Amino acid sequence: MPVTDFLRRNAASFGDEVALVERNPEIKEQRRVTWRDYDLIESTENQPYRREITWHVFDEKANRFANLLLSRGIKQGDKVGILMMNCLEWLPIYFGVLKTGAIAVPLNFRYDSSEIEYCVNLADVDVLVFGPEFVGRIEEIVTSIQRNRLLFFVGTDCPTFAESYNELTANCSSKDPMIPLKESDDAAIYFSSGTTGFPKAILHNHESLTQAAEMEQIHHSIQHDDVFLCIPPLYHTGAKFHWMGNLIAGSKAVILRGVKPADIIGAVSDEQCTIVWLLVPWVQDILHALEIGDLKLEDYKLDQWRLMHVGAQPVPKSLIEHWLQIFPHHDYDTNYGLSESTGPGCVHLGVGNVDHVGAIGIPGYRWEVRIVGEDGNDVADGEVGELWVKGPGVMTCYYNNPEATAETLKDGWLLTGDIAKTDEDGFIWLVDRKKDVIISGGENIYPVQIEDFLITHPAVKDVAVIGLPDVRLGEITAAIIELKPEFEGLTEEAINEFCLKLPRYKRPRRVIFTKVPRNSTGKIEKPKLREMYGATNLVDQQNNA
Repeated sequence: MPVTDFLRRNAASFGDEVALVERNPEIKEQRRVTWRDYDLIESTENQPYRREITWHVFDEKANRFANLLLSRGIKQGDKVGILMMNCLEWLPIYFGVLKTGAIAVPLNFRYDSSEIEYCVNLADVDVLVFGPEFVGRIEEIVTSIQRNRLLFFVGTDCPTFAESYNELTANCSSKDPMIPLKESDDAAIYFSSGTTGFPKAILHNHESLTQAAEMEQIHHSIQHDDVFLCIPPLYHTGAKFHWMGNLIAGSKAVILRGVKPADIIGAVSDEQCTIVWLLVPWVQDILHALEIGDLKLEDYKLDQWRLMHVGAQPVPKSLIEHWLQIFPHHDYDTNYGLSESTGPGCVHLGVGNVDHVGAIGIPGYRWEVRIVGEDGNDVADGEVGELWVKGPGVMTCYYNNPEATAETLKDGWLLTGDIAKTDEDGFIWLVDRKKDVIISGGENIYPVQIEDFLITHPAVKDVAVIGLPDVRLGEITAAIIELKPEFEGLTEEAINEFCLKLPRYKRPRRVIFTKVPRNSTGKIEKPKLREMYGATNLVDQQNNA
């Protein structure tokens, strides 16, 4: 059944129970916000700004927005863009779109005005809902995007070029419009991360959304008394579809705006969270804060925390081994996926397989997996090939891009572009992105393997390995290293000495100490690094020739 039915069920069965909590540690001043149908807790100097809503209010808010859209002529198959920071309004707006039969189109909150315009046009968006953080960006493009589009503003002080979501929905019916939906109906368009160029629009149907929700609930045994801490951006498939496991269980979730270690651990303690999904940089930051004494576990109530899981990028084995030394009672899972596969979980480690930490795992619930060589045939265990996945969460297509769709979908199989291998136990190990493989002097070098090695150095906070153009070898390996603050005096010679443990062909030819750029989903922005250092590398070689 469509995920909207789970919301209806929760409103009927658990209507007075808390569904969503918003915490914003950056707002500390004393204040009380009055907001129709929301329960609020006054923020004090020592308590983050906090709001919460029940399942009944969640459902009513979704119904109000659905009825607003329907009253403006929005119908099944129309597209509604959502450009908002994580907040308590986000999910009710998303579900309001789904309840009309329209297609929800979440937009990356890091997009500049030109990227917003590009994605709005690519997805044929009919309505754009945006928050106060984006007024300036929308104002820059309003004359070009306003034609034949509705603009709804969520917040106070509505700009003149938009209509007030708050005022309009307050006067709309809270009755469920009960638009019939089928699993095959289009549901949402998500955008690729854009790490390889302009983002592509990824179309999913309702079956994809329900599959993701059921899979998450099954993979992590989510029960009604679990509490999920949601930190990553809701525009991305990862955060939202992990949360949907709680939707099925009718359990509470906490939306945290803030990624500082004390904010994360504080939210787990205050809200008694049991499940937390983290990105690699946040795991690194928490462990570092514990190492240097900025965090003390005895200051928090953490006994209820039962599961920590990580996704969105390769996870160094050493990092998780360190985590489990600090939190030995935690279950752990790695979640692999793409926006094209409705986010995380098409491959996952599984909480019972901690002995295989480092692998991305086994096929997820209702998923199939192949590892395919250049000849189109499956490779043997231990050999590398491209990871293909197949299941009910595979995208329908790249919207308005039949060429890219044909390149990525083959007989129902999704070609991930990731290089992987299986071990003798059938566990899948991610080797690298197909496009990130470095070919140096005819030798294939997989950056993830070098990154996993370098992150074990006690001075290294984060690392990215890229290929730089080389006149003689074609490419050479460069390590971009972000040091922990207390090790800022570490030299390139020290790193080179550490790398003597690697085979000669894997040792970095260049070491660059700087911050490692990551996007909002935690992925290293390697194209940005190649652009920054690639041309410089060739110029240096030519000058020295």
